[in-house]
Amino acid sequence: MVKVTLKRVLSKKEVSSMVAGIIEVTGPPLSIYDADSSLLIGDGSDKSDRYSVKLAGEEIGWVTGNGNGSSVAALLTLLAGRELTEKSLANETLENYKEINLLYNVSEKMVGCLDSKEVTKLIIDEALGIIKGSCASALLLDEKTGRLDTVYATGKPRTMSPDAEAMKPGEGIAGNVFLTGQGEIINDVMSDPRFVKRANDIRSLICAPFKTKDKVLGVICISSTEPVTYTAHDLKLLSALALQGAIAIENARLYEELRETFLATVQTLAEAVEKRDPYTAGHTIRVMTYSLVVGDALRLSKKEMRDLELSAILHDIGKIGIRDIVLLKEGKLTDEEYKIMTTHSELGAEILRHIKQLNDMIPGVRGHHEKYNGSGYPDGLHGEDIPFIARIIAVADAFDAMTTDRPYRKGMNVKAAFAELKMCAGIQFDKDVVNAFMKVYDTPTYSALFNKQEGGLDVEEGTDSR
Repeated sequence: MVKVTLKRVLSKKEVSSMVAGIIEVTGPPLSIYDADSSLLIGDGSDKSDRYSVKLAGEEIGWVTGNGNGSSVAALLTLLAGRELTEKSLANETLENYKEINLLYNVSEKMVGCLDSKEVTKLIIDEALGIIKGSCASALLLDEKTGRLDTVYATGKPRTMSPDAEAMKPGEGIAGNVFLTGQGEIINDVMSDPRFVKRANDIRSLICAPFKTKDKVLGVICISSTEPVTYTAHDLKLLSALALQGAIAIENARLYEELRETFLATVQTLAEAVEKRDPYTAGHTIRVMTYSLVVGDALRLSKKEMRDLELSAILHDIGKIGIRDIVLLKEGKLTDEEYKIMTTHSELGAEILRHIKQLNDMIPGVRGHHEKYNGSGYPDGLHGEDIPFIARIIAVADAFDAMTTDRPYRKGMNVKAAFAELKMCAGIQFDKDVVNAFMKVYDTPTYSALFNKQEGGLDVEEGTDSR
């Protein structure tokens, strides 16, 4: 709240000079006091008359002295009002600047943010920086279930009830905000009949919809365990942030739909290769799964994980150019046939080179048969010169090849396959990738993903490039 004191009004040189001139003309005694009885001008010798200086109905000081004191008090009242207006305008300008700056910064941060959860986290973090609250949550509508799911929550208690679990549109305060598409301020939550108490201490709440031009996507709620008087200004800011968030969420969903369509197309392309060889059915999906599990264990970035996923799906795409007489041969390949088979990684890279959106997958596809000691193909790369994604796919590909049946041999059991990977770590495979793969296998979360076939397999036979 803007506060103006008489001392501050008189601290301005032009004002103090004006008042001094008036006193000189009218003649003393004339004294001016602040609201706390501090003497600002004069000697305080004459206290016969007192004239209040008021601002917004509140006395901020007074003038004592001769009859001209009333004129001076009126002038000071006018000057104090002008000071209040100036300060209010300055504060409003500053607040508007802060709001514009906040919204600009949020927009800048959301550029390239293509994950709904990241968007809601960003909005909540920014909102809690300017709006008082002990907890916050963001709920988005799941169009498949028709329920509002909490996609991000922070603070204690973790969420506003009933946000701790999926809720129906219309349920509770947040559900009502979703249905109406209008933000709400509830400064006494416990007295609101819509509030559903579920083991929390919420006292005040402010809630705004994630709303685009066409529809409401969800809601954002900020709440406090202590009584808070949220204002229309708070709701205005939260609604502005939610509007930006809704646009970003919609973009993220459109991107995800486009990505899923693209991924389905890529998978269909890869499956077309698998259909030529019934013995490798499911190989692509398993290699992708193993690769992503290892990539997650190695804490790859989201971009690296996306590239790894597509590279793993497409790692054998070059086999579309290998003749059936070689690809489907049930016995061991001759040297000439083996040489033909090794061209599939180059063929795959060449196919991807003509698709701009898949160019980032070329290193993983071309290099997944390179060996750590430099004896692999097609480029004889050594150690860390081999693209990291290719090193991951190499381990996943070899593991699946060893543990599944092929026309020319029966798959080995998992224990034997891991023994082979461990023996070849640092020679054929990257040690860090092998170690991560083995470590992940021991966790209950991922162990069910692995093909635990029993059966014998000669180690040399298990290394066939097919």
